[in-house]
Amino acid sequence: MNYTYLYLAVIALVILLYLRRQRRVHSAHRAVFQEAIQTGLNEPPSLHPVVDPTRCMGSGACAKACPEKALGVVDGKMALINAAHCIGHGACLAACPVEAIKLVFGTEKRGIDIPNISPEFETNVPGVYIAGELGGMGLIRKAAEQGRQAMDAIRKRAGATADFDVVIVGCGPAGISAGLSALEHKLRYKLLEQEDSLGGAVYHYPRQKIAMTAPVDLAIVGKVKFDQVQKETLLAFWHDVVAKTGLQIAFRERMQAIEKDGDCYVVCTAQGRYRARTVLLTMGRRGTPRKLDVPGEELPKVVYRLVDPAQFAGQAALVVGGGDSALEAAIALSEQPGTDVILSYRSAAFSRVKQKNRTLLAQQQQAGRLKVMLNSSVKRIAAASVEIECDGATQTHRNDVVIVCAGGLLPTPLLQKIGIQFDTKFGHA
Repeated sequence: MNYTYLYLAVIALVILLYLRRQRRVHSAHRAVFQEAIQTGLNEPPSLHPVVDPTRCMGSGACAKACPEKALGVVDGKMALINAAHCIGHGACLAACPVEAIKLVFGTEKRGIDIPNISPEFETNVPGVYIAGELGGMGLIRKAAEQGRQAMDAIRKRAGATADFDVVIVGCGPAGISAGLSALEHKLRYKLLEQEDSLGGAVYHYPRQKIAMTAPVDLAIVGKVKFDQVQKETLLAFWHDVVAKTGLQIAFRERMQAIEKDGDCYVVCTAQGRYRARTVLLTMGRRGTPRKLDVPGEELPKVVYRLVDPAQFAGQAALVVGGGDSALEAAIALSEQPGTDVILSYRSAAFSRVKQKNRTLLAQQQQAGRLKVMLNSSVKRIAAASVEIECDGATQTHRNDVVIVCAGGLLPTPLLQKIGIQFDTKFGHA
């Protein structure tokens, strides 16, 4: 029996099956890419990869390394097919065998303002430093490293006497790292966080999302090795670090202004004024949550993110907004037993949202699990109700919680007011 033909037949079958599978995978990637374009969701929100087609060999190594499945093969080359899911942690950059990927901010159509900073992370305004995502670094490991290096520069900087050596604004990876460094070097510091939780942008990631894939070096703590770490594990680690080191954090203090005071600065919040030799800005690019500016919004039942839908089971919930985050919040709440959900949006139709979310919203609406109110706006929030104007008529609805998903206001105008200069990045490093 001639086994040569048998071996060739087996090899041919394997190749055929492989090529068939590749065609299916590539077809699926193209479908995801086309849907992103059609729904207007092909503009990445933050740091993201761009692929040099002249160097890309289409190996798929970057797509396999991406936990968010944001990359795929289109026309034989790798491309960002699911931009809305990309969080810019850079696993694709490390995985590319031919160095065809670079991480950038902005695109050809949408620029992103990045402040001008020195190698020591000082802005053009002497004594004001920026590290982390606001300064153009979305990678958690590198943001933490920037926070540590910025604090090294700050502690060596001479300056006038003030109440604090440094005020740190923002408690994400860069802010935590900077705070630990300030603690290690016995600096007088004030660490401010506008929300009631630490972690910055990581805190807002979906459940179980891969947040970090590389080691990080922290003052006091030392080098910590992470490999495919999920959001919850990373947040638990940071909470443990804060508890063990005694790092002091002032939660729910939002920076409202920075004022020059001689050779020092005064950082103003609703709770106080803090005079310091230097200021280190480590907040992310989410900005301050955009508010409704209606009576009753100061009530504790009004929140600006949905973390755990289960906590609102059996309650009457109002979600405000028309983006994917609002739709996803309304859908998640409607899946909880006994929950009465209203989704209010000021426009006549949803735009720039994923088809999947449109479909799920329609299904829940048809099943009577939630109510969608288009052309509507919230007029008043009371302890047990809300007033919503819809098509010219005001309605009152029972309510236990209001979740506002209306985006954020970036700090750029505030920083420009004190003279910090920005460059607008259009998809280049």
